Amino acid sequence: MYKKTTLPNGLRIVTHDMKERDSISIGLWIGVGGRYEEDRVKGAAHFLEHIVFKGSQKYLCEEIKEKIEGVGGALNAFTSEEQTCFYAKIPAKHLEQTFDVLADMVFYPKITPKDVDKERTVILEEIKMYHDLPQYFVLELLDGLLWPHHPLGKTLTGTVETVSKMSSQDLHNFHQTHYAPGNIVVSVCGKLSHEKVVKLVEKKLGKIKASPKIGYLKVNEAQSRPSVKFFKKDIEQMHLALGMLGFDEHNKKRYALSLLSIILGGNMSSRLFVEVREKRGLAYSIGSSSKALHDTGLFMIRAGVDNKKIVETVRVILKELKRMKTSLVGVDEFRRGKDYLLGQLLLGLEDTMDHMLWIGEDMVSKDEMKSLKAVISEFEKVTREDIGRVAKEVLDEKRFNLAVVGPVSASQEKELSDLLLVGS
Repeated sequence: MYKKTTLPNGLRIVTHDMKERDSISIGLWIGVGGRYEEDRVKGAAHFLEHIVFKGSQKYLCEEIKEKIEGVGGALNAFTSEEQTCFYAKIPAKHLEQTFDVLADMVFYPKITPKDVDKERTVILEEIKMYHDLPQYFVLELLDGLLWPHHPLGKTLTGTVETVSKMSSQDLHNFHQTHYAPGNIVVSVCGKLSHEKVVKLVEKKLGKIKASPKIGYLKVNEAQSRPSVKFFKKDIEQMHLALGMLGFDEHNKKRYALSLLSIILGGNMSSRLFVEVREKRGLAYSIGSSSKALHDTGLFMIRAGVDNKKIVETVRVILKELKRMKTSLVGVDEFRRGKDYLLGQLLLGLEDTMDHMLWIGEDMVSKDEMKSLKAVISEFEKVTREDIGRVAKEVLDEKRFNLAVVGPVSASQEKELSDLLLVGS
């Protein structure tokens, strides 16, 4: 049973009492990510996520880690396109201390010029690391194709130039603007009392003044022709990402797209894994996934491929996409895909951390908490015909975007471009 309380200043608290667990997972969610940044401060949300660990009004940098890890807990954070989350998992009896540490570092950080300069070096190394890892860099290239000239199409960590110029005042301003009560969700799952959690949050964060939520630049999805991007890099394996615009977080067709993704490339019995890896030995890794954002979405296939077999691999992928559009998914395959998706969902929600992430993200992005039963009901409604309709809409050749990182030859570039422009 999920419970929700909204404080007078707009801060939302959501909990799920999992009595049979011995742990508690806490998440402090802020409804801000890379898409909310101006070009001048690109990477600010991610930089801020790093800097709050450097110390707060009440706790030194070392104390933040020691007070959580010292009781057997784990502490971390992440930044995405639309959210930032700071989280911890601890034995249930340490809830009070852990929440105090998390809340203090997130909402009362020091953000000193000295710490900003020190962490800047770390983030610049992180940017270089992602550029050195082709399986990640290819995703950056794909984002640029999907959302050109838009914050979603620009790197989440920022660039060497923007991070080098970021000041402590820039981060203070970003914090003050976006870390506001109406933009905050505290989600807690595990062995807990909702009333106790509400009291803790109210005592620590109830006096923060309410302020208006900041909007974001909407996406223009007028793609009329396929696009390709190649990045030449002397490596042993080609990395490709083929992406298409999907559905936003309120579009019910996203359920059918999730199922399509499982059937096409979601596990080892999926079509792409069997055709590309098992039958032909063209790739070591291949898979598909879908993602829903506020006003847009993404469906993507990614693979690590033998350098000489990139063209053949893309040809097989395009053939499978065409088959998904022209032939109805088989009854057994459909049932297996649905059972796999629901089974993975069920298994994930046994853990307090995964459950905290589930209800927290739902609340901060859509201001709702869908029960597992309600989500299962949505997936059960999806038919084979729904998957066929969604396939025709999303897997449209005009919407294809292909990014490749590796030692691509001129002839491979031409063949791949031709494949995408004329279809398989």
